[in-house]
Amino acid sequence: MMEWTREERYQTLESFPEEAYEALLEKTAASPYRQTFHIQPQTGLLNDPNGFAYFNGQYHLFYQWFPLGPVHGLKYWFHTVSEDLVTFKDVGIAIRPDTPFDSHGAYSGSGIVVDDTLKLIYTGNHRTSTWERVSYQMMASMDKDGTITKLNEPIIDSIPEGFTSHFRDPKVWYEEGMYYMVIGAQRTDETGTIAVYQSQDMNNWSYVSELKTEYKDFGYMWECPDYFKLDQTDVLLFCPQGIDKYNDAFWNIYQSGYVLGKLDQSTFEMQHGPFKELDNGFDFYAPQTTLDKDGNRILIGWMGLPDTGYPTDKEGWAHCLTLPRVLTVENNQLRQRPLPALQKLRGTVETAEGYATKKNVKLHPYEGFQYELIVDVLENDSTEFYIELRVSKKESTMITYNKAERRVTLDRFDSGLQPEGVDGYRRSVVLDEDLSQLHIFVDTSSIEIFLNDGEKVMTSRIFTSKEARGIRTSTESGQVYFKFTKYDLNGNPQS
Repeated sequence: MMEWTREERYQTLESFPEEAYEALLEKTAASPYRQTFHIQPQTGLLNDPNGFAYFNGQYHLFYQWFPLGPVHGLKYWFHTVSEDLVTFKDVGIAIRPDTPFDSHGAYSGSGIVVDDTLKLIYTGNHRTSTWERVSYQMMASMDKDGTITKLNEPIIDSIPEGFTSHFRDPKVWYEEGMYYMVIGAQRTDETGTIAVYQSQDMNNWSYVSELKTEYKDFGYMWECPDYFKLDQTDVLLFCPQGIDKYNDAFWNIYQSGYVLGKLDQSTFEMQHGPFKELDNGFDFYAPQTTLDKDGNRILIGWMGLPDTGYPTDKEGWAHCLTLPRVLTVENNQLRQRPLPALQKLRGTVETAEGYATKKNVKLHPYEGFQYELIVDVLENDSTEFYIELRVSKKESTMITYNKAERRVTLDRFDSGLQPEGVDGYRRSVVLDEDLSQLHIFVDTSSIEIFLNDGEKVMTSRIFTSKEARGIRTSTESGQVYFKFTKYDLNGNPQS
């Protein structure tokens, strides 16, 4: 991971020499790992999706952005818009860290439509002369013409007793005449929780209580909370930091997951089931949801993690966002399916059926860098089968399915260059039902795997050579009858 001084991390884009930024743009554009159908930064570091909302006939999606390099520094909000959640257009910087209250970063937050404006609520990060953190909750308003105006003062200018200055990432919703806000927080005993506020007018907010869950000591900080109702169920998303790994779970440096249950809004006590990870791959964090124009709950996450170094760092940029996922509640768990509108990206299609055996078979002419691959498992008499993607003589990204254990494993040991600060080369998940389908999206430097129609998802970055184009199948013993459907994916969703 690159070493940057504090002064370098907190230099503004406005003070950065124009010729130096042009050079950075050229350096980033020349990267061999640039994506083709994912949102990515033009330079520097992208992280959390923010302000996700449908407003004035368009989807507005912002993201955290440090423009000057692939490190966490002085954060801006960058603005993208879309008509269909497939093709996004860059608008530019939406919120700058230019007041005393967000002088050291416009941190994460959410968006909500109020009358004829889109309200953007976010955490302003300020540091004192002794580098003590001070958090403020801020608001800006975007009119229908796209003009964004920040309030001069915070809407919440202090932190209630019992919490530390780790107090951020407001998510706002409206229900039965009242606005509510959940904020990721840390108690003074250094355990994670969520704070709840309410307001009748979006300007004057009062602290209500903690959102009370069954988790009293579950990590040292909870980030990026999101609350919503879905299919008669209350859903709470959050990102706990400091969870110990257990069997196949919690192997990433920080976690992102959910609980399902019932929230009592008179006491803000939530009766709920166990915390479950949203994604079982290597690179997923800080998701945010919104309703689309048809009332579907859509989720987009950050395809990356804090405190992790990526091979693109040396090329001046890092990270991207995931593809949009449609959420439903089925069998007491969240199911995540790829947005159906992504089919607009499909180009040439190739199909094939046949048996895979112990002999390693290369599927020809199945190959490529950017594609959608649907693998239907029609018969499975194997003990374990293997699907290898982005294959070259020395490289392979392997998906393994163990039938007896119903265990899917993603192995990127041979997936080219490796990120730094990652625990291990494999991630596994056990399915509730036998594996019947894999729905896979492969971009230049990423893979998203939807298992059994969205029962589980595994998202990861991979950094292979240009020669890694092949697809192979084989088994440990026995045979599998597969149907493969592969679409070349066209176009860049971000322009």
